[in-house]
Amino acid sequence: MSVPVSPALRLGIAVVLMSLVAPATAKTRTDNLVANGKPVDCVQINSIRQTDVRDDRTIDFILNGNKVYRNILPNSCPSLGFERRFMYKTSLSQLCSVDIITVLYSSPNLMRGASCGLGKFQPMKKIK
Repeated sequence: MSVPVSPALRLGIAVVLMSLVAPATAKTRTDNLVANGKPVDCVQINSIRQTDVRDDRTIDFILNGNKVYRNILPNSCPSLGFERRFMYKTSLSQLCSVDIITVLYSSPNLMRGASCGLGKFQPMKKIK
């Protein structure tokens, strides 16, 4: 047996749920990096030491020697900033701006989420 729910109650529930989610997504992280040189199309995969997903559009690739390349995706990639993990497939030894990443959800099987295109890789340096 289902109970009818008024549109006003549905709206109220939606507002409450959004207010719970908004603080988690509104967090801003300090950024101590600035652009340093011209963007490049590719980075060597075997040089990537780790990644730092900053939000739904920004990924910092940390390479050997602590070199940082920031990739700002051309479009927002749903759930990337929340999940902070992704996968990619390429037959080359490089990850390039024409490649696609796929968000991985934190489920027991690492379910696949949205697939999104990469942008160019901007060399970055730390500010003092």
